[in-house]
Amino acid sequence: MSLPKTMSRKIRNQIDGILLLDKPLGISSNQAINKVKYLLNATKVGHTGTLDPMATGLLPVCLGEATKFASYLLDGDKEYYATMQLGVVTNTGDAEGKIIARNSVNVSLELIQLALGKFTGEIHQIPPMYSALKHNGQPLYEYARAGITIERQSRKVSIYELELINYDSIKQQLEFRALVSKGTYIRTLAEDIGNFLGCGASLIALRRTRTNQFSINTAITIEKVAEDISNLPLLPIDSILPDLNSYQINDAQYIKVGHGNVCEINEQLDLGKYRLYYQSKFLGVADIIEDNGRLQLKPKRMIQQMIIN
Repeated sequence: MSLPKTMSRKIRNQIDGILLLDKPLGISSNQAINKVKYLLNATKVGHTGTLDPMATGLLPVCLGEATKFASYLLDGDKEYYATMQLGVVTNTGDAEGKIIARNSVNVSLELIQLALGKFTGEIHQIPPMYSALKHNGQPLYEYARAGITIERQSRKVSIYELELINYDSIKQQLEFRALVSKGTYIRTLAEDIGNFLGCGASLIALRRTRTNQFSINTAITIEKVAEDISNLPLLPIDSILPDLNSYQINDAQYIKVGHGNVCEINEQLDLGKYRLYYQSKFLGVADIIEDNGRLQLKPKRMIQQMIIN
């Protein structure tokens, strides 16, 4: 039954792939991807790791069927360039918050290097109250805005590299580069460094330059998207999954997998997740499992185009 004209929906474009976006200052990640969705008239969009409005840089945007695999990028390592203001403490840990303390600053390059060394490696962070982490179904920032503080457990994160880029002793600003694991809050890192230095600090600029294997060098701006939507530098869906081994299935396996069924494997392979291909075309992600001593291929997350009715 067709809908009346007043109820008909706008036909959207089925666009599948990864768009590396250089998010501008002053808008949220959701606002950025909604702009992309509007410009492309796309069916589905999703991002892989939130950037605050005050942050800029790399925001991989998943389009269409790629949204099914966005979680694989959420788990990846990330690189940031950050600038922190020594001596200024805010309630959010960054320049968007209310200043709650101004402290004198008396630091040296030697002390700064000592601080960076202390926070390199495996460390524990307490997530900030102004964050999207949820407590009883509500984001922490909603409690914070209501003046309520929730006790948070510290979490283990990894700071693989922490490099001093510049220290402006006049402005009392410190710029650093950080290569970090999933779940690391750069705001919290800046606050912890400031506390170690004895003066406190807050983040005043943040730019993400890498997510997993993706680099800001190949990202484009929203303005570039608008200029030529017919010639976007889209990356294939399986570019999200470089760390997974690949497996090519044959005709018989394709039929079974296409119906969502488990199929047997004759080769000797390691157990775990695999990128799945048929005639060199990416199909999705499957698990290779063992059942009664035999290896089996179990579809896990498949693209819609290969599902056989």
